Amino acid sequence: MKVLVTGGTGFTGSHLVRSLIEEGMKVRVLARPTGKTDFLRNLDVEVVIGDISERDDVDRAVKGMDKVFNIAAAFRESNLPEKTYWAINYNGTKNILEACLKYDVSRLVHCSTIGVVSSVTAVPSDETVPYSPGDVYQQSKCEAEKEVLRFAREKKLAASVIRPCAIYGPGDMRLLKMFRMIAKRKFYVFGSGKAFYHMVYIDDLVSGFILASEKEEAVGEVFIIGGDKYTTLNKLFRIIADEFKVNPPGIHFPYKPIEVLSVLMEYAYKPLKKEPPLYRRRVAFFKKDRAFNISKAKRILGYRPKVDLKKGIHLTAKWYMDNGYI
Repeated sequence: MKVLVTGGTGFTGSHLVRSLIEEGMKVRVLARPTGKTDFLRNLDVEVVIGDISERDDVDRAVKGMDKVFNIAAAFRESNLPEKTYWAINYNGTKNILEACLKYDVSRLVHCSTIGVVSSVTAVPSDETVPYSPGDVYQQSKCEAEKEVLRFAREKKLAASVIRPCAIYGPGDMRLLKMFRMIAKRKFYVFGSGKAFYHMVYIDDLVSGFILASEKEEAVGEVFIIGGDKYTTLNKLFRIIADEFKVNPPGIHFPYKPIEVLSVLMEYAYKPLKKEPPLYRRRVAFFKKDRAFNISKAKRILGYRPKVDLKKGIHLTAKWYMDNGYI
């Protein structure tokens, strides 16, 4: 079985690559010229240098593949132009879709984001909740997801969509700042801390991707992949604090004034082309409820998360400490 992984140099993609190799797959990765690919070559992975936003590069990568996992994405970075999100997340996905049709790829699994529904009113929510993207990253991912489903519906492409909850695990760098600040007792909570948050350990997410590529019933469907349980932010902070044997964050600032301050900071820092210390998306983390029902993935895919939150946090914190980040 020959498999292509886009985004294979990133956190999620690299874990998926390793799992596919363990299952005996021949893996090819589409990687940008600036991507760190040394570890892939050590794994005997074929590396195609190119850009997902370039149709010819995508054609070279997809040709001859049996399955494609589209993990590549432009994630939130300071001063990243809006057109870059659309070029990679939306146009790049369209390039993958067209190439999969052209070269008769048997299965495509597309990685979307739970952020296509940036916050929920009913807890827990499922895949039927209407789209409500909140920023350009989520908007571009949302439109890409719609394209995947349209190709499955109208062009009979055997494609599935995965919406991961908040991804974490050893090697993840996006949550490092929060872990580090809690460990150093410098983390402050905006609001009550009672908002719900749903995470997924990297190994469980990878199993969800692979299951979606194997089940015929998954074609044309969207699946939320998360841990068995969601939690409140206060409980999450407490679990992390316990790992470092410190008290959980005890200082809570009222939410609304901080939200207003974040807006002012965004405007103040925009001419400087720097990321402000506070911005609306970061502040909204403390307010938005993200709690989801994963029963569809369990029922159709046979998905069973194996790593509970406490164990996952322990393994992640240990990795940070063992590698000198904390």
